[in-house]
Amino acid sequence: MAGETAAPGPGDALKSAIGHRQDATWLRWMVGQQTFWIFLAAMIACLVLSTVTDTFATERNLFNVTRNFAFVGIVALGMTAVIASGGIDLSVGSTLVLAGIVVGGAMEAGQLLIVAMPLAIFAALCVGLLNGVLIAYVGMPPFVVTLGTLALARSLAMVLSNNKMIYQFGPDQDLLLELGGGTLFGIANPVLILVLLALVIGVAFRWTRWGRHLFAIGGNEEAATMTGVPVRLMKLSVYLVSAFCAGLTGVLEVGWLGGVTTNLGQGMELTVIAAAVIGGANLAGGSGTAFGAVIGAALIEVIRNSLILLGISTFWQGSFVGTFIIVAVAIDRLRTVQKSD
Repeated sequence: MAGETAAPGPGDALKSAIGHRQDATWLRWMVGQQTFWIFLAAMIACLVLSTVTDTFATERNLFNVTRNFAFVGIVALGMTAVIASGGIDLSVGSTLVLAGIVVGGAMEAGQLLIVAMPLAIFAALCVGLLNGVLIAYVGMPPFVVTLGTLALARSLAMVLSNNKMIYQFGPDQDLLLELGGGTLFGIANPVLILVLLALVIGVAFRWTRWGRHLFAIGGNEEAATMTGVPVRLMKLSVYLVSAFCAGLTGVLEVGWLGGVTTNLGQGMELTVIAAAVIGGANLAGGSGTAFGAVIGAALIEVIRNSLILLGISTFWQGSFVGTFIIVAVAIDRLRTVQKSD
């Protein structure tokens, strides 16, 4: 009869059941992701700090927090690629300062930014190339190689600068300072570059052959080799990506600080590795996301900022970061054991 509603049939019930099952599956998948919990922890930390302090949620402080974690986040993107392949890069801090010294020295000598910046990136890529060749083609352990280039790159930076501070950047000084310390639409330029780079690397991880090969190598290098994956070339590429991210960050940090010394980037390796691991990268290889690297970097900066605002010594930062690394690795290990059982 007109105006009556038809009773749901068997087909409607089946569709409803499938929809509920898909929702439950998606929810279980999301809850099972380490990145989800890290993102939740960062949001809770921000909420708590906004409640207990009068300064955290201010526009100026949030601007500083986002700008500061952008530098770590950019390098962490490259580190995530290396860790996902089953490697490690301890030289990122030294690569960063080498690029900073090159861009600063070149501009001090009168070169324009359009010349000095590619020179700095090239210097960083040379470190990545050396790492990649020795690891992928010579077969040396990543820990040993990158520990060696850590010392080598910083030593070269000291030689090039004569271990002196560089703070005069020639005719393009304002342009360099704007690149690293300026804003666009009220957002710090390094943050915009981080977002753009995260999108590019995120797409590369998920939807390109390079990304598939990367995670295949990290998951099982022998199986990847047998299926025709160019393992050596892939390993070389991830160290070049890591070096590029570190070199770019070096240029940005010089522009932000308005000067560069050979102390720049010292000890940054631990923070960057922590950001990648906290964000879901498995130190055994085979997993990691660009979003996770950004969230890991953000959480570390929120911790540092909260210690300052609460009047707690920043010396405790290492304890928090170290604890997060251990907990993240332990959770991943437990998840792996449960899957194997």
